[in-house]
This record gives sequence, structure tokens and C-alpha cells, in this order.
Amino acid sequence: MTDSSALDPEDRKIVTLARSARARIGVPEGAAVRDETGRTYVAGTVALDSLKLSALQTAVAMAVASGATSLEAAAVVTEAETASDADRAAVRDLGGAGTPVLVAGPDGTVRTTVTAG
Repeated sequence: MTDSSALDPEDRKIVTLARSARARIGVPEGAAVRDETGRTYVAGTVALDSLKLSALQTAVAMAVASGATSLEAAAVVTEAETASDADRAAVRDLGGAGTPVLVAGPDGTVRTTVTAG
């Protein structure tokens, strides 16, 4: 586990935003990404009959749709132990292989940080 208070304030912010989205929307996952200009994009899981996206995929899509050209960091709040390959691929497509992905539990405690690699 990572002491969330030891995180960079901007990273702590996206974890908090991701946790808030999960709780507010009542979905299995919440996510937030920060683009190259410092703007943040927050999303929850999308589970429609015709469209299924994880929270992190949705946040990346929102960033792209808003004109972001790169990502500085991503965070996902989930019950899972780590970010899925599909989530990491979405982050990598926009941010590159070295983009950090913070994975936090529902309580907001960061369990691990992986790269999009």
C-alpha cells in the first residue's frame, strides 16, 4: 500500500476525484486522468446494452474528446488489485508507456502504481 498523504498533491487530487465519481454515480469503478495542461477528466463505469467501458477508458475518451493530446497521470478506484490490460492500453494510447496509473481501493488508499507500459 502507498501512503496517500505521501502522494504529490495533483496525484492525490485525481484519486479523490475518482473516488468521488465512484460514490456519486454508484458504479463499480471511478477514474480520473490529468492531461498535459493539468486539466482533469472524471468518469465512472459505462454499462449500457450497446456500450461497455471501464471508468478509466471513459475518462481517457473524455480527455480525447475534449482535445487533450497527452496524459500526465491516471487514477482508478476499484475493488481490483491492479489496472486491467485494457485500461493500461487506453492510458498508453494517449499518454505513452511511462504514464503512471494509480490504483486505489474504495477507501481511496493507493494500493499500487503501475505504468501504462
